[in-house]
Amino acid sequence: MHRGIQALFCLVFIAVSPITGFTEPLSGKQILEQVDRNLLPGDLEMYRKITNIEPDGRKKEFVLWFLRKDKDKVVTLFVSPASEAGRATLRLGDNMWLYIPNLGKPIRITSMQSVVGGVFNNADIMRLDYSVEYDVEGLDEDLGQYVLDLKARTGSVAYDRLKMWVLVNEMVPARIECYAATGMLIKTLHFKEVRDIGEGAVGPAVTETESPLYNGYKSVMISADLKKHVLPDEVFTLNYLSRVKDLR
Repeated sequence: MHRGIQALFCLVFIAVSPITGFTEPLSGKQILEQVDRNLLPGDLEMYRKITNIEPDGRKKEFVLWFLRKDKDKVVTLFVSPASEAGRATLRLGDNMWLYIPNLGKPIRITSMQSVVGGVFNNADIMRLDYSVEYDVEGLDEDLGQYVLDLKARTGSVAYDRLKMWVLVNEMVPARIECYAATGMLIKTLHFKEVRDIGEGAVGPAVTETESPLYNGYKSVMISADLKKHVLPDEVFTLNYLSRVKDLR
């Protein structure tokens, strides 16, 4: 009799458990990897307009053509203003270069510098997947959003720690606070206007940032016209930077 009751219980559990709809909660690593897929879905090209806004309201705008391959190769080409057209940048992992036509050869740049001035630095503009550069050290929830505490894997990453608020349904960031190793807040990134930015890729079309280090200044980056584009490895080399403009 005891065995019969036990068997009946097992049958009931098997029948009912699928109906409950319980699913295994996502880990912090899984959430971060999904965020990466939504922000930069594979090999692609897209356009980014960066606007630097000064305290007195003056603005300076740049349009960049952004190319990405794998998780560690990024090229950007300056499209405008005319005075900057033809400049190009290359990122391979932690290494970055800027090509200026008049100089004739690429020069090394760092992640904390900025090729456009303003509050966005080179790491923001030529960003790799967050899961490539950071480990998840904490996961919480706040007002219906995931909150991830991220720690840089190496000392070469622009920010030692990030605190990322992630929209649960869209699985994209709403806000990221960027910290130095000392614990000082360097800047805050705000992600806005989640929509299709090209070929069904749904993500924040607008990123705004301000920093306590740049009081009164703000920078805005708009992403648009995303297209899946698989490019040969040759494009992501120092020797090719002078020819990137020929791909457009």
